[in-house]
Amino acid sequence: MTMDVDLSLLTGFGEEEVFVDELLRHYAGRIPDTKGFALQNRVLLIKHSSGVGIDIALAALPFEECVVDRSVTIEPETGCAVRICTAEDLVVMKAFANRDIDWHDVRGVIVRQGPSKMDWSYIQQELAPLCEAKEQPEILDRLISLKRQLEAVDG
Repeated sequence: MTMDVDLSLLTGFGEEEVFVDELLRHYAGRIPDTKGFALQNRVLLIKHSSGVGIDIALAALPFEECVVDRSVTIEPETGCAVRICTAEDLVVMKAFANRDIDWHDVRGVIVRQGPSKMDWSYIQQELAPLCEAKEQPEILDRLISLKRQLEAVDG
């Protein structure tokens, strides 16, 4: 069970406001100055009428375009198709976010997929430049350490 919904909307650079305005016509913001926050931080924080939070990343980077291109469509129930990112792309995004809750999610994804079944060269190839740009190379070190730990348990 999830506490919120995380989406990426491929807006590119420069057109974000059009998307933000349209979404805010249909959904309530979750914070004061939702629009300003979204345009500054590239994340729109809204909520569904049921109260469920929706975090929409305003995607534009080449990596984000790649995530969309690599996404797969699943049908969790008949007549309901959803595009989701690959496990590897989710690990990259969650590790890059680098919050405790994201590291919990990273661990869960790796355990569920099985450490040996993940494409670690792809993950490192995509995560390394993001960590470099963020000036936080320790993120990649933490992920490699977690991978080793889970491989030891997986046997």
